[in-house]
Amino acid sequence: MDESNQVLPLHAERPPLRVEEGGVVRVGKSRISLDLVVEQYENGMTPDDMVRAYDTLELADVYAVIAYYLRHRDEVGAYLKRRREEAEALRSKIEAERPRVSRDELLARRGVNEEDHAPAGQ
Repeated sequence: MDESNQVLPLHAERPPLRVEEGGVVRVGKSRISLDLVVEQYENGMTPDDMVRAYDTLELADVYAVIAYYLRHRDEVGAYLKRRREEAEALRSKIEAERPRVSRDELLARRGVNEEDHAPAGQ
């Protein structure tokens, strides 16, 4: 078909998503993750609300990312599930390496620190 006869040129565009080191998918040029946009969308936040809440997002990018999510729910769902599993594994690892400190222990440490920093003569 001759391009001059075409009513509207249609452009195939990639979704404004990029994969950063560590496998995190970010939206456009922002630091906002795909995870956050999908979560906010699923919780009823509109694209306009997201742009107001996260000023590094561009409205067209948010709409494009939501459209991508709606067209690729299974793939995005698998990515989000994998991210949750990775986060839980990391949380478990950190908790295993650093056991939780009880409230009493924290208060005792606080008391020691306050004594160490008290002005002389008090």
